[in-house]
Amino acid sequence: MAASLALIIILGLLADYVASRLKIPGLVGMLVAGVICGPYVFNLMAPEMMTVSGDFRKIALIVILLRAGFELHRDTLHRVGRTALIMSCIPALFEIAGVLLVAPKLLHITYMEAALLGTILAAVSPAVVVPLMIDFMDRGRGTRKGIPTLVLAASSIDDVFVIVLFTVLLGMVGGTAANMWIALAHIPLSIILGILVGILPGYLLFRLFTTYDWRPPKRTILVLGTAIFISWLETACEAYVPIASLLGVMAIGFIILEKSQPIAHIISQKLKKLWVFAELLLFVLVGAQVNIHVAWDAGLTGAAVIVVGLGFRSLGTYLSLIGSNLNFAEKMFCIVAYVPKATVQAAIGALPLAAGVAGGEVILAVAVLSILLTAPVGAIATKFMGERVLDQSRQSVYRFKDIKERMGLPRVGEKVRSKHFGTVWKIIEEKEVWLKDTDQNDDATDSQQMIPAIYLRYWKEGSGTQPGTGKTLYHRYSYTDPSFDEHWEILYDW
Repeated sequence: MAASLALIIILGLLADYVASRLKIPGLVGMLVAGVICGPYVFNLMAPEMMTVSGDFRKIALIVILLRAGFELHRDTLHRVGRTALIMSCIPALFEIAGVLLVAPKLLHITYMEAALLGTILAAVSPAVVVPLMIDFMDRGRGTRKGIPTLVLAASSIDDVFVIVLFTVLLGMVGGTAANMWIALAHIPLSIILGILVGILPGYLLFRLFTTYDWRPPKRTILVLGTAIFISWLETACEAYVPIASLLGVMAIGFIILEKSQPIAHIISQKLKKLWVFAELLLFVLVGAQVNIHVAWDAGLTGAAVIVVGLGFRSLGTYLSLIGSNLNFAEKMFCIVAYVPKATVQAAIGALPLAAGVAGGEVILAVAVLSILLTAPVGAIATKFMGERVLDQSRQSVYRFKDIKERMGLPRVGEKVRSKHFGTVWKIIEEKEVWLKDTDQNDDATDSQQMIPAIYLRYWKEGSGTQPGTGKTLYHRYSYTDPSFDEHWEILYDW
């Protein structure tokens, strides 16, 4: 299995590089690399790796959902909450209706089997959508109207909604006695419980981090471990109560961000570095799960069903956005961002066949084909449209994040050492300000002439009984100032 892990890293990085050179999202290259080295093409993966693939993919998905949670500001969620709730169900219902309309005739399956196929196809892939939305949020694109947050939140609830519908229909098709209304009541219950099981540990983690001055690595590992436990909790409790664990994972980051932005930003920064490896695991292993021979069996009729379903879904998405403050181009971006399918289809596509459903082979073939058709095209189209449609304010708060990342600035609470004197200091304050760009005309007053800057306040440990008493000093960091690492280094102790 070690050799397979090395293969994932090497081929994944190579595929990411080639994709970036071709100006397409790196995840597309990783998916293709996974298909090529997976068991259905060249079979370069060890059987042990494919056995634990599901666990690796879940952990990688948890990493990106944690990052999403640490980007969810309450004011933005308030602005997009109603629209996100509508988008979480209406487009999926439209897609199911579209598949139900054409699948029985084209694929020669029953209407109940067509509805089951529709619920599989109607799920948006969080593995594809969430990284793209976070990338836009990191660069401040579309943040004025909260568009990336809207798509991110809606797609997460969409999966909960669709998977519950799938479970209900699978029970009906398989002959399992089930009360449909009780099953449908699981949708709001699982959402509520999912959020609650995330908020409570998130608050406890916040209190723990403020009580004990732990360093960033320990905080990040504990947050990740808690999120994995919540994911396990969903499986352990599924026979008793439904829990949307993916929402719980995001809620951890949300509550920590609400209580302490400095702590949240520190953890988010560490998760971003961890995502470099998790991304390789996620997309290469998702690609390895794709059986292109099964997809080939679906043929043109399967592709026609997928296209019709997406057409209905696009109509549902557009109707969901009526009354929002988005213009036509931004609505089209949301429609395109709602296209990619991958993780859910790979996870549940084979369940009808395993349950003995008569049309199970056809359902699996179309589900696999939907990954091949929509994941690469949807990712490329979302990236392309986002760069051209989403606004980017020159005075976006996300430009401060860019400075922090480019200059490697420490966060509040971190300790640093002077390279010249060897003394240890602690960051006790951070201020974000806009400065006039001295390289521009002094008479210019518009926002484009302003550049972001960050002031850090250093406290020399031991010079006072409390931070802020004794010796302190300020340093300013902007695009025109010397970098942080010229004079300082961050101490990563536990």
